[in-house]
Amino acid sequence: MITESENIRDDIVNTAVAIAARTSWEAVRFYDIAAEMNISLDEIRNYFREKEELVDAWFDRADGIMLREAKTADFSILTPQQRIHDLIMIWLDALAVQRKVTCQMILAKLEPGHIHIQMPAVMRISRTVQWIREAAQRDATFLRRALEESALTTVYLMTFFFWMRDETPASKRTRQFLSRNLELAMWLGETVYGGAKPSAILTLVSRISPSSSR
Repeated sequence: MITESENIRDDIVNTAVAIAARTSWEAVRFYDIAAEMNISLDEIRNYFREKEELVDAWFDRADGIMLREAKTADFSILTPQQRIHDLIMIWLDALAVQRKVTCQMILAKLEPGHIHIQMPAVMRISRTVQWIREAAQRDATFLRRALEESALTTVYLMTFFFWMRDETPASKRTRQFLSRNLELAMWLGETVYGGAKPSAILTLVSRISPSSSR
């Protein structure tokens, strides 16, 4: 059951994003949010101590949507590669309602001199990757787990930055980009730990070559 506190928290995030959509994320200020919601700054402080926490809440919302979708019966019958693909795209689709604002949030974190927000951002990425692994039911341990996490983080970030520039309907090019790179990551995993056939190399190369995406 959603509490009143959770509703207020969501309303603050929604208001911040709406203001950013009209102006820019850089222009969002807590006092503007307070004025638009007709609440005090102290009330906002009960939920958010700094602006970066609004960004975390925005991405936490996408995490929640992704995990709820993973509970469906159809999801359980997918292959590991299909699960990861669907989870990442569900996550991105949740952000697509405000793609421009989301991109501005990320670019603000990348500005030189923002080390104090860039280090937490790295931890935030790791958190989402861990939830993707859990929802995809990945159970590797020790070194294989570490390698899987590194590969998944790389694919996730590459896809995220590709998505930021993708204007195709339903992010069609992003879906194709993700499919190709997940296939490569899965093949590499099978090569390292066994299961891949030598003949698979030519098939894979043909699928991920530049000409195949045209």
